This record gives sequence, C-alpha cells and structure tokens, in this order.
Amino acid sequence: MTIITKDKGRRKLPYDQERLERSINNVMVDFPKLDSTEYKNRITRLVASRDEFRAAEITDKLVLNALDNITREQPDWTYVASRTFLNKLYKEAAYNRSYDANDKYGSFYGLLKKLGEIGIYSETILKEYTREEIKVAQSFIDPEMDYKFNYIGLKTLYDRYLAKDYDERTFELPQERWLIIAMIEMVKEPKHVRMQLVKESYWALSNLYITVATPTMANAGKNNGQLSSCFIDTVDDSLQGIYDSNTDIANLSSQGGGIGAYLGKIRSRGSDIRGYKGVSSGVIPWMRQLNNTAVSVDQRGIRQGSICVTLDAWHKDIFFFLEAKLNNGDERMKAHDLFFSVSIPDLFMEQVEKRGDWYLFDPHEVKKVMGWSLEDSYDETEGSGTFRDRYEMCVQNNSLSKDKVAAIDIMKAMMKAMLETGTPFCFFRDAVNRDNPNKHAGIIYCSNLCHEIAQNTSATTVRETYSTEDGTIIVEKVPGDFVVCNLSSIHLGNAVTDDVLERLIPIQVRMLDNVIDLNNIPVLQAVLSNKKYRNIGLGTFSWAHLLALKGILWDSQESVDYADKLYEKIAYLTIKASNELAIEKGSYPAFEGSDWHNASYFKRRNYGNQEDSERFVSNEQWNELIQSVEENGMRNGNLIAIAPNGSTSVIGNGSATIDPIFRQLYFEEKKSYKIPVTAPDLSPKTVWFYKGAYEVDQLWSIKQNAARQRHIDQSQSFNLYVHNDVKAKDLLNYLVTAWKSKFKTIYYVRSTSGSYHECESCQ
Repeated sequence: MTIITKDKGRRKLPYDQERLERSINNVMVDFPKLDSTEYKNRITRLVASRDEFRAAEITDKLVLNALDNITREQPDWTYVASRTFLNKLYKEAAYNRSYDANDKYGSFYGLLKKLGEIGIYSETILKEYTREEIKVAQSFIDPEMDYKFNYIGLKTLYDRYLAKDYDERTFELPQERWLIIAMIEMVKEPKHVRMQLVKESYWALSNLYITVATPTMANAGKNNGQLSSCFIDTVDDSLQGIYDSNTDIANLSSQGGGIGAYLGKIRSRGSDIRGYKGVSSGVIPWMRQLNNTAVSVDQRGIRQGSICVTLDAWHKDIFFFLEAKLNNGDERMKAHDLFFSVSIPDLFMEQVEKRGDWYLFDPHEVKKVMGWSLEDSYDETEGSGTFRDRYEMCVQNNSLSKDKVAAIDIMKAMMKAMLETGTPFCFFRDAVNRDNPNKHAGIIYCSNLCHEIAQNTSATTVRETYSTEDGTIIVEKVPGDFVVCNLSSIHLGNAVTDDVLERLIPIQVRMLDNVIDLNNIPVLQAVLSNKKYRNIGLGTFSWAHLLALKGILWDSQESVDYADKLYEKIAYLTIKASNELAIEKGSYPAFEGSDWHNASYFKRRNYGNQEDSERFVSNEQWNELIQSVEENGMRNGNLIAIAPNGSTSVIGNGSATIDPIFRQLYFEEKKSYKIPVTAPDLSPKTVWFYKGAYEVDQLWSIKQNAARQRHIDQSQSFNLYVHNDVKAKDLLNYLVTAWKSKFKTIYYVRSTSGSYHECESCQ
C-alpha cells in the first residue's frame, strides 16, 4: 500500500488511485483530442510502485509527463502541464493564506494586508484605495483567464514576477499580479472614473492583449524598484562628468534598469589634458569602469547589470572600441560585459559603398579648434546637411590632427565583431534625427541597450563654487536630457485577431503615461526629462504568430503590405490616444515647436493625402486627427518603440517582438529540466506559415521592417539572423540595404554559432 505524504510529512494518507484519476480527468476534459489513457497509466503505475510518495512530487510528475508528450503535432500538452501546475499554485496559496483551495482565489484585501505587513508590498493600494474599492477590484478577477497560460509562460510568471514571502512561499496568484499592476497604474486617476479604468487595464492584461515591461511586471505594488525599463545618458568629457555618470548608472542598474551610455564626447587616446599633449587614455579605461559597474552592481542578486556604450564611427578610438569585446588581444583593453553600438552617419555608409577614405578625429580637439562639436550635428536631408559640411571642414583644416583610414576597414572590423559577439549594434544617426519629432529641443546621440528608443539626450554638467559668506561649497548641476523608457507591448496574435485595438490602445497609452508620474527614479535629471517629454514606448510582439494566423507567408510582398497597413493603424490609434489625453490632462511641456505642433511629422509621412483606398485609416480620419493635434497638443513627445519582448512574449504565449520564430519546436533550458515549447497556435493550418529565423530570407525581414518604420516615431529592436559561414559580401549587403531602407537601428546580428545575453528590462 502506497502512502501519500502532505504538509511536509505531517499528514499521511493511503493512496487513492480513483481520486488521482479524477483529478487528471478534470484537467484533461478540455482537451478531447489528446489521449489521456497512457498518460494516466504511466502516473498511476509510478505512484503504485513505491511505498511512499509526496503529494507535491506527484504533481511534478504529472507536469513533467505532460511536457514529455509535447510534439509539433500535439502542442496542447503544454496546457495540461500549465493547468496541473495552476492547481498546485491554488493549493499552496490557499494553504499559506488560509482559505479553501476550491475557491482558487482568496481574499484580495487579505493578500494586500499580509504581504504589506511583512514588507513585500508597499502601502500604496491599501492607503489610496478604500476597502470597498478593493472589494470591487477583487470582483474583476476571473480565474478562467489563468487558462490562457501555457506552461512555460505560467512558470516564468511564477518564478520571476509573482510576489512571495521571504521564504519563497506562494502567495500572489497570476490574476492578482495583473490586478495590482492595474490598480497601481490608475492610482492617481480621478476617483469617479478610477475603478472603471482599473477594470479596463485588468481586461487588457488578463486577456494577454498587452504585456508590461519587466520592471513594471516585477515591481508594481512592491516595496522595491522602479517601473521603467531602461535609461540613456550622455557622458560629459570631464572627470566629474564621467564619475557622476557612473554613479547614476550604478543607481539605476541596481533597480533593474538597462542602460545606454553615449561616450562620443570623451576625448580620444593621445588627446591633451589641460594642455599636456598625448596624455589621454581615451574611452577604453572609462568603458572598463562601466564594465565593473555592470558586474558589481547587480540587479538585486538576480543578474548583473546591462550597459550598452555607443561611439561614433569617426572617433579616433573606434578600432580599440570594436576590439574591446573580442576574445583575442590585450585583456587590459577589454570590456567583455558591456554591449556595444556604433553611431553611423550617412556619409560613412556612402564611403563604405564607394570604398572611399574616412577620417577619424578627436572630439575634444574638434571642439577646441573648430569651436563646435561634430557630434552635435546631423544631415537634415538625405545627401546634404550640417554634419557632412562640418566633417569636410574638419578634413580640410590642417590645424586638426586626423587619422585617414579606408571606410570599408571600419566596416570589416564591425562585421568581424558582429559575427563573434553579435555586436556592435547599429545606430543610423541621420535617419534617427531627421525623424525626431522633438528636434526643436535637442539631438539624439544614441539609443538604449535594446535599440528601440530614440529620444533627445544631452550631458549633465557640474560646477562647484565656494561661498565666502558661510564657508559652504555650492554645487551647481545643469541637468541634461536623461532618457527614461516606459514600455508596454501589444500581443498582435491576440489583440488583432480579436479586433480590440480601438479599445485597447487608449487604455494602454494611459497606463504608460501614468507610469511617468508614479515612478521613483533615483537620478533627478532623469525625473526632469521624464516630465519634460513624457515619452512612452508602445510596442508590439507576436508578429510571426499573427502572420501564421492570417495565413501570410513571411517571405512575401503580402507580409510587407500588411505590416505597412497594420502599423499605420497602430500609429493612428496611438497618436489619437495621446492627443485625447492631452485634451484631458494637458500637453507635454516641450510640445510647442515640435514636429507634432507644426504638423511636419504628418506631412513627412503623407498622412491625410494617400491614394490607396484599401488602407486601414482613411485620409479623413488622419486630417481630423492632425487638426486636433495642432489645436490641442500631445500628451507624449515620443510614442512608439518595438522592444525585444523576450520573457514577456513567453508569458503571453506569443512569438517574440517582430522576429520570425526560432523553431517550430524548441527547448527552453532550466537548471533541472528542458521545457519543450512550440510556436504559438501551432496546428495543421498554421504550420506552413511558420519558418525558422535562420530559414527566412533576411531581405524580406528588412522590407517588413522598412514598411513598419515609416509609422514608428522611435525605432525597433530588429535582429539579423545569419549562418556562421555567411559571406562577408552578403552580411555587408544586409547592412547597406537596411541603411538604404531608412532603418534607424539594427540590434543583434545573430549567428548560428553565437550565444547572446540580453538585457531583460525591455523584454
């Protein structure tokens, strides 16, 4: 007779096979196409073969055996595993919170009280919402929404994001996480509409129509951490500026933020310092400091910090920079734990194509001799502009030292590093700045770590003075634009097929906008920039999933045309939502003089004057919106950015970002087990439209991205997938084609032999 032990061995019961079979049947009832007979027999035989079995161990075996059955032909076994795991969570939460497990969800107020008392939750919800409002909020919870999770999504949500006590015991359940996010993000809304807005936010989250970024998912309602995904700083060319930036980056990294840092203002190796010639060590030593910060200031012990550094293609240190992540060479010149990006002007790409010469300069010397900084300009139109004029002036000025190299040699060094490490990422600075809706207020030097954010940045400067009156030291800090990325993404496979974009995007924009006022950012210039521009990053994921559901081949003109029309609709609805919020709450402070204000943003895209009658947004709709924006403003200075969405797409059971799927069936590796995962909604109908990332023609991916980019004011985390034996001319062709297609950024070049660690802040 097998004995079943429960409650850590405190209770022992005889094995009841009929009860176990009933439990399995209750899970399997919604999956009639799956053969449960062998599944049940395998488990019952296993349990009966031993003298003693822990109840929790039986659940684990049920999960693992369900996962073992997953194939491309029978992907729904993942839902059998997830429902079995859900039942385990319901029982654990009920035991720890003292309610009947048959109810699945217990007292929401009791949960807030319990985890608040021990310091896991902040006091915000209990303090700002009445007991009656919390009771109303609990009524929104729909346990059936838990059935939308596949196993890997539920397991990821549980492991990383659901609130537990300090002993890692189960307390918070999935729908409570969504509800807490909704309540936190709507806490400052007027009380007469607040609960309806909470309900709408919960609807969007619980249906997996949207996901919020990792910091919001992890930290909303809790005592520690902030809600924004990533940050971008411009490092000043001064000792004070460099060390202050390092401190700011450390503070932000410790709270889960990914960092982008522009280093292009730092003087090059061999530059002068206070008139002493040839003494500067260049950017590499400061990169190594940031590397140490990324490693030592880890993110709450979960993972090390993630920092991307950007340098200009014309900077004298560019070759040292491109070699700093490679495995060969002098280790004293390495920064293996950083991510790298190159800021690329159009002129450089033209010289690469021509196989022409390229000149490298020291930014400090340029500023001293020329009276202006070369990095502060860009080409206002294609083929002409301030940057190339100033670059030519530098080339012709004999007072400036310069290194003459072949442009293609820099590109070769870039491609070598790309194939070995996946980086450098590409930042096409002219395209970015030409399309910047806030160019009246500044310039964009670089992107964030994941290369979907494009917002104004500038260096913060500090000056100390001595007061003769009271003997105090006065620190004067002139804050620069320090970018904050607030992200959330639409699940295209769910939201588009359910036709809810018109309802969804207004609540999503409101949620993102509210994060700006809720956030607790430890860097004051970031707080100021956040309020000055009120920038958000509404993104999308599950593009490959959507194409499969629509029966559209990836390698087709139809996919390009559909991307063009769908993302125009998303842009229209997002701009409209921000405009309506401006009418309700006011425009962002820097609105006046922007491309939104003078309507040039719309004119460049020919919105309101398009000939295609089959577009999803009519000219009349656009013209009405354009007039409203001119008259009533915009709540947010930047709106749309497509992030990588790695872990959040797993939770949402969609395909990642705008990428093709990796494989139709692959294995997610955990410490103790490999979890099989299939492409979402894999079926005899969709299987023909799912093509692996290394099987699709990358030129079709580029065409899709170009079609989308027209409707995106910021950028996209676009990956190129290449085989490790790719020919140099083919990789170069991809990069040149992307630039000619008006790309703003390229994220990873992912080779079949590469292994890539990504920042999860934007996921």
